[in-house]
Amino acid sequence: MYGNTLYGLAKYARESEDSHTPKEYFVDLARYVLPFLAELRELAELYRAEGYEIGYLQHNLRDLVDQCLIATATWGLVLWESMYGAVTNISLYYEQRREILLAKQRGQSTTTKQMIEDTAAAFSGGEVQVIEDNPHHHFVIRFVGIKGIPRNMQAFIDMLNDIKPAHLSYSFEYTYTVWGNLKDFTWGALRAKTWAEVKVMEGV
Repeated sequence: MYGNTLYGLAKYARESEDSHTPKEYFVDLARYVLPFLAELRELAELYRAEGYEIGYLQHNLRDLVDQCLIATATWGLVLWESMYGAVTNISLYYEQRREILLAKQRGQSTTTKQMIEDTAAAFSGGEVQVIEDNPHHHFVIRFVGIKGIPRNMQAFIDMLNDIKPAHLSYSFEYTYTVWGNLKDFTWGALRAKTWAEVKVMEGV
């Protein structure tokens, strides 16, 4: 029969399945036809081969839509970085690059206290307070939602220097665990941790 020949549909399609398209993309097209049609060998092989191609197409379409949003972009981040004038640093995780871009996006309008708080929160992943000292042309950024120094801090500083008014100086205040926070713990419970780890423990 045709499907059993060297160049028949069965053997020709099998190479497409095994070599090119991951199995997780497979769409079972046989579910959408009458059962007796799916039982025919030639049609079954056709549905199987096309199922991988259609599934792969759906995957690529979803992936393309993901690139249209900073929050879900991966390979498309380089296009967003070019749009916002951000330096592409492929050594950073996707999440870190997204944080830089989201901060750039927020910084397109007039800089306000709320904008700085939102930008700092985007980088740190926690609540941030901005304390203004107008007589001294200074403001303090206090990280209250997380313990210790936030990751990606240098990228945040670079962004802050881009968006803040040039005449304002700033400083940072970080939150750490203090002795009073540890009254419910025993030495045995904390023995496995270093003091550096204890200082940034969450939930205390």
